[in-house]
Amino acid sequence: MATEGPAPVHAPSMADVAALAGVSHQTVSRVVNEHPSVLPDTRERVQAAIAALGYRRNSAARALVTRRSGVLGAITIGGTHYGPTSTLLELEDAARAAGFVVTVATLRQGDEAAVGHALERLLEIGVEGVAVVAPTTQVADVLSGLRATVPVVLVSSYTEGPRPEGVHAVAVGQRAGARLATEHLLAHGRAEVVHVAGPQDWFDARDRVAGWRDACEAAGVPARTPIGAGWDAADGYAAGRRLLDEGLPPAVFAANDQLALGLLRALSEAGVRVPDDVAVVGFDDEPGAAFYSPPLTTVRQDFAALGRAAVDSLTSVLAGGDPGDRVLTPQLVIRASSAT
Repeated sequence: MATEGPAPVHAPSMADVAALAGVSHQTVSRVVNEHPSVLPDTRERVQAAIAALGYRRNSAARALVTRRSGVLGAITIGGTHYGPTSTLLELEDAARAAGFVVTVATLRQGDEAAVGHALERLLEIGVEGVAVVAPTTQVADVLSGLRATVPVVLVSSYTEGPRPEGVHAVAVGQRAGARLATEHLLAHGRAEVVHVAGPQDWFDARDRVAGWRDACEAAGVPARTPIGAGWDAADGYAAGRRLLDEGLPPAVFAANDQLALGLLRALSEAGVRVPDDVAVVGFDDEPGAAFYSPPLTTVRQDFAALGRAAVDSLTSVLAGGDPGDRVLTPQLVIRASSAT
């Protein structure tokens, strides 16, 4: 004998809530949208029915009526690097506090095709705005030809090249932070500061090179060609081995803390004392920086403030404002790697 299968499962609807509460569909809608004209006992009855059924409003249907999706998009590049990851987490927290959810597209590579595809997909699902975390020159190329239909904010020190209308930037002052790091080393008697640079298709890495060079030129000290690297500790280790072969400078400014970590390992293996023989400064102030050996002097970026600034920029445009660009002030955190 044939047996009946389980009844099809469907999400509870507003009509189901109305039937259970003994009210009209319109009354349920008023309760859900917090309309003040509903009597207290009716509101309680509807809320009890909502809780009993596990009803959730249909955001897609609501978006058709309000033309607001309540969704922001984010494109992030660079995998698990500390800076972009921290920025994205803080951006999501800030978006939730503002009543939005965030749909994230994470890209391993920032080539034009990947960025363009990610942006198109986010626009197709109806995001109200897009934040691009840690943009590169490839991202800029995509955006320079973009006719933005939603506000876009670049979480980066992007200052070069054309930017379409509706594209704004928020950043920690990368150039200023690099100047702080270099000036600190020079002020402590280091006659030369070598820079281990991040990838030069990243705008933040470019600005750190520029800030280091500004400080060297202002002090009248030589600024030899930076050692190009990636962002990882292995890149810093390779840079350290190269410096050991070519001749150690009195100080090194690394473009991020992971580069500094690898550099410290190479110096330690060679018996070089930090900071007595070589002073080292990083950038980011990642959570482990205080526990490096020795503890790392570094430039702190306020990622929580950066995430809030990105969301504030998007919501300002959505409300009809013009937030312009916003640059946050970095902070030098002095620890044992540079103090003698």
